[in-house]
Amino acid sequence: MNDYLASVNAGYFYLIVAVVLAFITVMCVIFAVKSYRAGLAIGMEKAKLKKVITASATFTLLPSVSILLGVIALSGTLGVPLSWLRLSVIGALQYELNVAEIAAQSVGLSGLNLQELNISAFVTIALVMTVGILGGVFCCIFFLKKYMNKLQGKPQETSTEESGEKKPSFGAYATTAMFVGLCAAYIGSYIGKVMPNGGSDWMPLFVAFVAALCMAVFEFLIQKKNMLVLENFSLAASMLIAMTAAVCIQLI
Repeated sequence: MNDYLASVNAGYFYLIVAVVLAFITVMCVIFAVKSYRAGLAIGMEKAKLKKVITASATFTLLPSVSILLGVIALSGTLGVPLSWLRLSVIGALQYELNVAEIAAQSVGLSGLNLQELNISAFVTIALVMTVGILGGVFCCIFFLKKYMNKLQGKPQETSTEESGEKKPSFGAYATTAMFVGLCAAYIGSYIGKVMPNGGSDWMPLFVAFVAALCMAVFEFLIQKKNMLVLENFSLAASMLIAMTAAVCIQLI
């Protein structure tokens, strides 16, 4: 196990990741400078541009807390370099954790269990995580322009004749159905672990319940009380509260 951790946290891994992230950082700075100059060129005031930059930076920090939590969660089993890279470029917290778990199970492990992991499993997990996320890249390359033209054209919502209310498009229903299906699959697996044959492990279900309850409270405050600022850290806060609850239960 110590040899495995030493390998996945090797210095050359840090160097490779640092080079990749340095390149991306430079690219972001270049685009930011070009965007600022473009704003001045079309007549925007410097004060307004600076206000936009400050507001964007502020609202970027809070959601990034959840990404940091993902890096911490993955680094214990997959090492810091890979976790740092996957969640710093085009990775997503929900995707990375789920795919890593699925990939680990596909090679015969019980999950992201440090006691079972080896370099062969690590390579497979890293490959699956990387290849899987490339779908979004290829969709952007080949379909983003057409999609943006559709968004800028006629709205996809239709109005009913009786009430005049707008009806959501098929895409909205499809996204909701996919999300509900995903949640149902994971909650089902957690319920299975509670069953006697599953080992009576109720902790994942408990953590999921606490996180869902926290998100429900945040959604109530956002939707009903118009506390829109909570949108920026509701996910991170829900994760932290659920993780804290799990630790407290374990200590009792």
